[in-house]
Amino acid sequence: MTAKREILVSGGGISGPAVAYWLNRYGFSVTVVERAGGLRGGGYPIDVRGTALEAVRRMGIEPRLREVNVDMRRFTFLGAEGDEVAVLNPRLIDGGVEGRDLEVRRGDLADALFAATGGEVRFVFNDSIKTMTETKDGVEVTFASGARHTYWVVIGADGLHSRTREALFGPEEQFHHYLGYVFAGFTMPNVLGLSHEAVLWSTPGRAAVLYAPGDESEEVHGFLNFARKDPPFHAFRNPEAQRDLVAETFADAGWKVQDLVAAMREADDLFFDTVSQIRMPRWWKGRVALVGDAAYAPSFLTGQGTSLALVGAYMLAGSLAAYPDPEAAFAAYERETREFVTLNQAFVDDGGSHIFPATAEDMERRDAMLRELVEAPAAQERPAHSALILPDFTPGAHLLDGAAGS
Repeated sequence: MTAKREILVSGGGISGPAVAYWLNRYGFSVTVVERAGGLRGGGYPIDVRGTALEAVRRMGIEPRLREVNVDMRRFTFLGAEGDEVAVLNPRLIDGGVEGRDLEVRRGDLADALFAATGGEVRFVFNDSIKTMTETKDGVEVTFASGARHTYWVVIGADGLHSRTREALFGPEEQFHHYLGYVFAGFTMPNVLGLSHEAVLWSTPGRAAVLYAPGDESEEVHGFLNFARKDPPFHAFRNPEAQRDLVAETFADAGWKVQDLVAAMREADDLFFDTVSQIRMPRWWKGRVALVGDAAYAPSFLTGQGTSLALVGAYMLAGSLAAYPDPEAAFAAYERETREFVTLNQAFVDDGGSHIFPATAEDMERRDAMLRELVEAPAAQERPAHSALILPDFTPGAHLLDGAAGS
């Protein structure tokens, strides 16, 4: 590459810094714009497994992530009255492999990705894209701050509710596939003294979860999830309506659920959303492409959101390095990555959502399955986790057919 081509990445979560790292490594000049005031710290434990593990190895950040691996040791399932249904190794549930896969706090992964860019990627916080206009040679971007600049290409890495996607393809509703659940997440005191474990209480259509990635002295993550026929549109932009809806849904719940509801009422980090996937017939248009949740959010029910983001970032950046024409690069990225995405999104169809049964019959089946798992052999990785073999990208060299084979 004789002159550095400028690329704008919208979104500073996981896929944004990941794609920025690879683009910088391939010689592009990269700016990441993020509407928040900085990187998000903390967060629920997230998994990195299969093909995504190879991606973080190639980035050189695997040792750092191993140091902060949270090592969740058990997952306890409780019935309506707090009675124990099953106690399992978490790997038996998520299809991960003990000692090989990574489970880290989301904030620790974000920090590692940011550090990997080594100060060579420009990060701009408290700003966002206002308008994009494609020209003959690039994309002219106007920012909310009033700044303007033209970039060779723009990448939308701005999550499930991507504004880049909306500007490019129209309203979210046409790509948003609601999976029948609504959830609220927040941090709270460790009222049960949990350590490196999760506890899930459930009745048909409702679940309360405490995640404790640290020891007894650390706060835990509370999670309230419930089935609902239609998304609660009235609550999306109204935090008080969100809190009221959750409280009403769990008003008669037993065990320690009222402690979670009270903590949710007081939490200053409440995150409320639907359990959904993004399914698009195409991930790019002109000189703008989408990556991660913006293009193919799989939902937390699959456990593969972070892995898809890391793998997609690698494939997109490498394609831009391998193909001099942006549209050819974007087409290659989609062609070589789509099957991997589809296989992993399908976990919600082949049993991925059964951890939160919506009916009494489904709950009986789930509990029977859990009791069988207690006696199960060591977990085996799901084939879809490693269904993509990462190609070695060389700038100027086209992708080989079949590079994404299993």
